[in-house]
Amino acid sequence: MQYGIQTEPKSTVQDMLNTAKATLSSNDLSLYEKLTQHELLKHGQVVSGLVVHKAAQVVGKDVEAALAPLNTVNFENRAHQEQLKAMLEYLGTQELTGETPDQGLWGRLQDAVAAATGLVGSATTQSSDATSADVMELIFMDHQKAKTLISEIRNADTSEQIKSLFGQLYKDLVVHSKAEEAVIYPAVQPFYGDEDTQELFVEQAEMEGLLNEMKAMPSTGDEFMAKLKQLKTIMGDHTRQEESTMFAAMRQNLSRENRQQLGERFKESKKTLQSQL
Repeated sequence: MQYGIQTEPKSTVQDMLNTAKATLSSNDLSLYEKLTQHELLKHGQVVSGLVVHKAAQVVGKDVEAALAPLNTVNFENRAHQEQLKAMLEYLGTQELTGETPDQGLWGRLQDAVAAATGLVGSATTQSSDATSADVMELIFMDHQKAKTLISEIRNADTSEQIKSLFGQLYKDLVVHSKAEEAVIYPAVQPFYGDEDTQELFVEQAEMEGLLNEMKAMPSTGDEFMAKLKQLKTIMGDHTRQEESTMFAAMRQNLSRENRQQLGERFKESKKTLQSQL
């Protein structure tokens, strides 16, 4: 969603998923053997998550900003992996000897089970949030990525880098603005007020005008950078208003479920607009 790229998992990924499900539901494996397979899968997730995080750092700050939610997933996967190891020690000792492991290991297992139970709940919630995120979180993520892109443009070394980064900024801001105007502003206007809501519309129209001016000019030179500075100022005022007074009004007048539903509509609107661009 952050980059306007819609794609499905490769067939090999789906095959791996089906194999894992079949392995873990098999009656031919002991509980220890199943948990071993689970830990191996978790290890692969941990490593892959860290690799993507490191790659994002190398590619650019805008990619790193877009993938920020992955950090939470990586942290939980790493914690879960350690808990699985404690469970494996306990089950392995029991299956090999038929005896309960020493008290120290039992204590570790109890802690691991308690933590893993919490993590399962957290992971379930996070999985739900991944598709039903609070609309304020989605708006804030878009703001952070746009600010990062502006910073990257100002620090870029070549005209080609500026052109590429501005292309992404243009698409991000246009899609974000039009989705807000179609979904968010009409929803908040009854309790946020006509005057404040209209101010947001006006600011976004001003930003879109600036973006179109910048799109039509060479991406180097003082004029382009002056326009970028102007865009940064307007966007800063605009995002501060949304993240302070508009968000406060949304918290006061919309339930978490309402905000998640609004988030779904916001994402769908963005998806449609991204495909059009």
